[in-house]
Amino acid sequence: MAFEIRSSQDSDLAAVDALLARSYPKLLKADYPPSVLVTALPIISRARPELVGCASYYVAEEEGRIIGAGGWTRDGVRPELGHIRHVVTDDRAVRRGVGRAIMAQALKAAQAAGISELECWSTRTAEPFYRALGFVNEGPIEVGLAPAVRFPAVRMRLTMT
Repeated sequence: MAFEIRSSQDSDLAAVDALLARSYPKLLKADYPPSVLVTALPIISRARPELVGCASYYVAEEEGRIIGAGGWTRDGVRPELGHIRHVVTDDRAVRRGVGRAIMAQALKAAQAAGISELECWSTRTAEPFYRALGFVNEGPIEVGLAPAVRFPAVRMRLTMT
């Protein structure tokens, strides 16, 4: 059965949380040392209620099971700038177009909302995926997740046309 993309709902929080907790450790393992993952995973592998409940976060659902999630939010200072947020694909469903379908929905909605530029703080693992979607690698960054917890990432940008 094919998966379907839909807007997430508050009731999806537990399923998205479980998806992140199950998939991120497996997907990120090859690109990050255990010393980074042991401090970062407890933070990044949790669903954010404010994202899941917003109108610009999406899930991929197959046979009643969420196999992917992600979306965007508008920048608080620059209204034409959007940020890609918490994108994940079930580690058992990679290479099936799940992430690409979620991002297609996100890009379409962002453009319809007047977003002209999207920024993404990609994991090292997802950098080739975002590059394939047209995002430009602007170089490495360290994301502060908590006091004394820094996560190596890649700043990427897409200019909407």
